[in-house]
Amino acid sequence: GLLANNPAVRSVIPYDKRGVGLGLFGFWRLARRLRGLAYDEAYLAQASVRSGALARWAGIPARVGFATSAGGAFYTRRVPYDDSLHHTARLLQLAGEDAATPNARPRLYPGIPERGAVDRLLALHDAHGDTPLVALAPASVWATKRWPHYPELARLLASRARVVVIGAVDDAPLAEAVRRAAGSAAINAAGALTPLASAELIRRCGALVTNDSAPQHLASAMETPTLTLFGPTAPVYGFGPLAKSSVALGLDALECRPCDRHGPRRCPLGHWRCMRDLPPDGVAARVFDILTMS
Repeated sequence: GLLANNPAVRSVIPYDKRGVGLGLFGFWRLARRLRGLAYDEAYLAQASVRSGALARWAGIPARVGFATSAGGAFYTRRVPYDDSLHHTARLLQLAGEDAATPNARPRLYPGIPERGAVDRLLALHDAHGDTPLVALAPASVWATKRWPHYPELARLLASRARVVVIGAVDDAPLAEAVRRAAGSAAINAAGALTPLASAELIRRCGALVTNDSAPQHLASAMETPTLTLFGPTAPVYGFGPLAKSSVALGLDALECRPCDRHGPRRCPLGHWRCMRDLPPDGVAARVFDILTMS
């Protein structure tokens, strides 16, 4: 759904490996379908052995992936994985492009259904005044990347902005706790929008505050200034925000961080200071700075 309306995408072929594509039969059926489409090249951006094998069984003659990938045995060309680059630049290198391409960032294209869904959501909450919208994304798949002070941040922001909390259906209880802290004017949009419609909502916001998780990449695609809170991870791994005026915050003086590329299930040292010690008043001040610049 995120790739809908994208002028660079001719078609999208889903691989539902937990549904209709489950097991060896699902793998074989998709490989046969791809073989019939006679693709010349496959670019394998993830380290997946399954994806590499799929491209090989589909008979795609040129299969390109990173040299560090577990599926490298199935590749015909292996590209060095440059840790010093943002991942957007690494992906461009994978496709044979110059890593220094100016203004390289993802792009999404919400259409009429997505714009309509956001219009209805904002109209339902009478959110059409001059007060700027600030989106908060408190959830993350990785527990150690969830900053615990979003309710207090929401309360601080409510004096100068209209808070809207975004997330998936499973994030609704957490989002509701954050919304309540911001007062009756705040909006809980968790589970109310598709990912592409969430991108459209983020586009209409003056800023987004998020953990190191998917919403920051939606914001990069929509050019919304982003304040990303990094705890166990860090921008040095190449996954920071790309929109103009964005900020990455973390406790750089903490010797134990970063401790993981993606976020461990629990703090290896048990104190989780990288997230607990990031103060909400300091985060709020940086958000107000972003809104002022905007």
